[in-house]
Amino acid sequence: MRVAFFSAHAFDRQYFDEANAGAGHHLEYFETRLTPATASLAAGYPAVCAFVNDCLNGGVLTAIASGGTRLVALRSAGFNHVDLEKARQLGLTVARVPAYSPHAVAEHTVALMLALNRKIHKAYARVRDANFSLDGLVGFDVHGRTVGIVGTGKIGTVVAQILRGFGARLVAFDIAPTEECRALGVEYLPLEDVWKRSDIITLHTPLTDRTRHMVDAAAIERMKPGVMIVNTGRGALIDTRAVIDGLKKGRVGYLGLDVYEEEEGVFFEDLSWRGVQDDLLARLLTFPNVLVTAHQGFFTHEALQAIARTTLANISAFEQGRRSGNELC
Repeated sequence: MRVAFFSAHAFDRQYFDEANAGAGHHLEYFETRLTPATASLAAGYPAVCAFVNDCLNGGVLTAIASGGTRLVALRSAGFNHVDLEKARQLGLTVARVPAYSPHAVAEHTVALMLALNRKIHKAYARVRDANFSLDGLVGFDVHGRTVGIVGTGKIGTVVAQILRGFGARLVAFDIAPTEECRALGVEYLPLEDVWKRSDIITLHTPLTDRTRHMVDAAAIERMKPGVMIVNTGRGALIDTRAVIDGLKKGRVGYLGLDVYEEEEGVFFEDLSWRGVQDDLLARLLTFPNVLVTAHQGFFTHEALQAIARTTLANISAFEQGRRSGNELC
């Protein structure tokens, strides 16, 4: 099947070409993002392969459908950037990669926690400048601290497994508590109690209308002063203006982000030649107790292999007139 592959990076080509050796699809790589301005590139391609920062609103879906596209193959788990109702109206099939490596994101989550706590990023920069002073680098033991896990799906569960090994107290909120997490010693609580009791809060819930800006000014006021917040889920789970205000007031003591609510057109791009034009992101980067990575939580060899294999399997299933089980519509 001919596939228009948008937001293509060198790593995409490497892993998809390897996985496609046995699948036999024709992948046409476009470095540009899928947007209203670039949707015409998909004309004549029965399938489009899109990433998390591609635009798949109603207008784009209408444009690609009119050009002959019948399948949107997402190479991601998240799908909040897709207008699924419009896709259904147009008769488009949308398939995703529901799971690739929960360990990749979970391990990156804990890496952010440890780097923020022990100020690894600051220590690295100091030592590179031959400054071996320890002033300002004191951290705390994770052992005995309370960590609140918001969302105990596959990634949240692996985070709980890792943090159990540190000896942390684990509390969580999820609309569907799991026995697996309870067996790890996780105590499920109402969300407000998770905010109140946690020294560290980590977000692993999908982005929905209900969870958008779940960390807002009111939530931050309920949290412990100096709380650490880590988000490797979806950027819009956090109200950026509210968390900046919390940082300024000292209510938020540490912030680790692998996602950002306005990351589209910023993350995955080299902007070093012109700098960051987003005022809120630029403000975040001025805080010494903020650590931002550019949506790299998924970025491991194992995860990239799994993403490529599953995406191509979804395409093959569609081509053969069957369902892979990963379809959203």
